[in-house]
Amino acid sequence: MNRRPLWISLILAIVISWGSLAAMVAGGWDPKLGLDLQGGFSVVLAAPAGTDRAVLDQAVTTMRNRIESLGAVQEPEISVQGDRRILVQLPGVKDRERALAAVGKTGQLTFRPVYSISAVSPAFTEGILSLPTTTSAPGETTTTTAAPETTTTTTTTTAAPGDTTTTTTAAPGDTTATTTAAPGDTTTAAPTTTTTLPPNTTATSCDDQPPPVSAADLDPTTGLSVVDDPNKGVYLADDSGRIFDLGPAFLTGADLTGAAAGFGGNTQGWDVDPSFTADGGKKFEECTAVLSTYVYGDPHRQMAIVLDGKVISAPSIAQDVASGESLKADSVVITMGSAADNGQQEAEDLATVLRYGALPTTFERESEGSISASLGSDSLRAGLIAGIAGLILVALAMLAYYRILGLIAVLGFSVFGSLLLGTIILLGQTQGTTLTLSGVTGIIVSVGITADSYIVFFERIKEEHRRGRALKPAVDYGFKRAFHTIITADTVTMAGSVLLWLLAIGPVKGFALTLGIATAVDVIVAYVFTRPFAMLLVRGKLSEVGMFSIRAAMGRGIVEEVAS
Repeated sequence: MNRRPLWISLILAIVISWGSLAAMVAGGWDPKLGLDLQGGFSVVLAAPAGTDRAVLDQAVTTMRNRIESLGAVQEPEISVQGDRRILVQLPGVKDRERALAAVGKTGQLTFRPVYSISAVSPAFTEGILSLPTTTSAPGETTTTTAAPETTTTTTTTTAAPGDTTTTTTAAPGDTTATTTAAPGDTTTAAPTTTTTLPPNTTATSCDDQPPPVSAADLDPTTGLSVVDDPNKGVYLADDSGRIFDLGPAFLTGADLTGAAAGFGGNTQGWDVDPSFTADGGKKFEECTAVLSTYVYGDPHRQMAIVLDGKVISAPSIAQDVASGESLKADSVVITMGSAADNGQQEAEDLATVLRYGALPTTFERESEGSISASLGSDSLRAGLIAGIAGLILVALAMLAYYRILGLIAVLGFSVFGSLLLGTIILLGQTQGTTLTLSGVTGIIVSVGITADSYIVFFERIKEEHRRGRALKPAVDYGFKRAFHTIITADTVTMAGSVLLWLLAIGPVKGFALTLGIATAVDVIVAYVFTRPFAMLLVRGKLSEVGMFSIRAAMGRGIVEEVAS
C-alpha cells in the first residue's frame, strides 16, 4: 500500500485536532459551563391547572428570548416539566432579581384612558366599598365617627405637571381636608395585583364615561382592581401610590410590533419607543383625537400605560395639540427615568418584555434553588481529576499489555480528547451549548468506549497473526474486521444517546450530548488516525525487534486460538 495517503491522513488528524484546540485556547475560548459547574440558580414556575402544552411551549420560547436578549446568562436551560411546570436554570447569573423578573413577568401591556387620579381609591369615595374598620388592641379605645347623611362628597383631581391634589368638600360644619401627593411621595401603598390574559380584544375609541366597576373585582383593603382585565374599567396605582380610575384598554401589547430603549430626545432621560401595527396605530390616533378635546390639566386628557397591573406612565396630550386633533403613533415614548435613576436597565428590560410579547398565561414561583460558584468549581475539579486519573490508568494498562500498540492508543486518546473538547468549545461559542457535570460524566464514560475500540482492533491483529498472517496483512485485515465491530457497537451507543436526548429532560441531556459527540469522534479517530498509524508503525523496526515491539505483544492476548 502507498504510504503517502497514510502519512497525509495521520498528519491531518494531528494538525486538526491539536491545532484547532490550541487555536481556541489562544483565542480565549473555553467551554461554557452549566449551572452545576459555575454556579447560578434555578426556579420552578407553575402555570394554572389545565394549561395546554402548546401554551407552555410558547411561554418557554418567550422566556428564553427575554433572557438571551438581556445578555445576563450564558445559556438558559428552560424546559417544560410535567403537565404544568417550567424549570428555569440560569447559570452565571449576577443580577438574580432582574433575571427572575424577565422570566416571570407576564408582560401584559395596555393603554387606557384616565378618568381621575386620587390618593384614595374611588371605590371608597363612590360607595362601591366601605373603608376597612380598625380593630383596637385590648385596653385601647376606638372612636368611630359616622359621616352625616347630608354630607356631599366631591372629588376633583388636577393632573397638572408636578403634583396631584385631592380636595374633599364636606357639608357645613364639617372639616375640609386637602392632600397633595408630590411625585416620589407615597400616600397609598401600591397593591399586589394578579395579572391574567384575556383574549386580545381592544376598544376602538376612548369612552368619556367611566364604566361600572364591580365590588367583586376589587381588593376590599386597598380598593384596587385585583385583575387587570383590558376589557373592563379598573382602579390601579403607580409607584408613587396615586390611584387611577381607568377605562377599558384601547391598545394592548398585541398591537405592538417591537420596542427599543434609548436615551435623550425630548425627555433627556431613558425611555422606551414602542412600534405599533397598522391597526394599532389607527386605534392610537382615534383615541388621542378624543383625549385632545379636553382642556389641558384635565385628567381625561391623559392616557395610562399599564404593565402587569401597575401604571408605569400617564402622559397627557401636549398643550399645543388642538382640540379634536390626533397624535401619530410614532410619537409615543414611555419615559423610564434619568441617567442618575438607573433608568437604562429599566428601559432595556421593559423594551425586552414588549419586544417578545406577553406570556400566554400567568406563573407562580413554586420553588427556587441556588448553587454557589465555589460548589460548582469543586464539582468541576472533582470531575476533571476523576477523568484524568482514569485516562492515565487506562494509558498505563494499554502500554503494559500491548507494548508499542499501546502507544498508538495513548496518542489516539490525545487526538480523541482534543477533537471532543474542541467540539464542545465550538458548540458553546456558536450555539450556546453548556458543559454540565452530567456532560463531564459522559466524557469519562466515552474514555471507556474509546479504549474498547482499541482493544477490539489490537486483539483482531493478534488473532489474524496467530492464524498465520504476517504482521502487515494482519494489521490491514484485522482493522477491516475490527472497524465493522466498532461501527456496530458505536451505532448502538449513538442510538441510546439520541433517545436520551429526545426523551430525557434536565441534566440527562448533557450526558446524552457529550456521549453522542464522543461516539462520533471515536469512529472518526479510528479511521483517520488509528488505522494509518498502525499501518505505518508495522512497517518499521519497532514492529519486529525488542520487548516493546508488536512481535513481543503477540505473545499474550485476550483472544486465544482454540485447537480444532
